[in-house]
Amino acid sequence: MKNAICTNCFVLANIIVFIVLELKGSTLDSKFMLESGAALAPLIIDYGQYYRLLTSMFLHFGIEHLFNNMLVLFFLGDNLERAVGKVRFVMIYLLSGLGASVLSCVYNYSKGEVVVSAGASGAVFGVIGALLYVVIVNKGRLEEMTSTRLGLLALFSLYHGYSESGIDNLAHIGGFLSGIIIALLLYRRKKPSCRFDSDIIQ
Repeated sequence: MKNAICTNCFVLANIIVFIVLELKGSTLDSKFMLESGAALAPLIIDYGQYYRLLTSMFLHFGIEHLFNNMLVLFFLGDNLERAVGKVRFVMIYLLSGLGASVLSCVYNYSKGEVVVSAGASGAVFGVIGALLYVVIVNKGRLEEMTSTRLGLLALFSLYHGYSESGIDNLAHIGGFLSGIIIALLLYRRKKPSCRFDSDIIQ
């Protein structure tokens, strides 16, 4: 994981934010989380507090919520970061998270639902989606990753979201699709380099 600088930085940032918030209050308190930057559709759309689309990506409701997201990010982010490079990885992570937040926000607003939401899961699902695309482009395998394994992970994670209450499944789907689309735009498979022996060429 020495080369996964950006992955480690994102994991560390989420952990630090969680610790700071726990010292100030309770991350299980929706009102406190809202005051700390969690997302709420009416505040974002009606009052223009668009910063919440980004800040909510670094907030988590409780240690279990944080642990689950960071565990997946820690193990999969490393693979994606090495495959696409640091700049592209950061773009995929942040833009997927924002895409997830926007989709969730618009949906909740259209339904008139007042939901306080937070978490890095949209960005994490973006990493899964992008990594799946990269693996498929590389003929179904990238290091120890296979498209079948990643596909099953994505399906299991989405199923888990629908089987549990209080989970923003639309953000998961939005992040996953955003990750695939962004990887499609940014990633190109490296072509194997050709070497010529000067002694053979006449």
